[in-house]
Amino acid sequence: MGPVASNIKLKLNDQFLPEQLEIEDQSESHRGHIGHREGGETHFYVRLISSKFDGLNRVQRQRLVYAALADELAGPVHALSLELKAPGE
Repeated sequence: MGPVASNIKLKLNDQFLPEQLEIEDQSESHRGHIGHREGGETHFYVRLISSKFDGLNRVQRQRLVYAALADELAGPVHALSLELKAPGE
């Protein structure tokens, strides 16, 4: 896991106390596309299950994650694919 993925993991663990957290660097599959850089860590898939999402719709959940990762999204991360669920969903 590279430094960007490590920062994402740390921030999401701190903010959401997840039951489950998966982070996958999918940058290599975007080689040749806009936003790709050598060394990767530009395109990520995140699966996050947290009770912090109880009662929130999809857009509200995404906004919380985008806010937590604002620095990464303003810099090294070009694309972020999210699967966000509350426990039991």
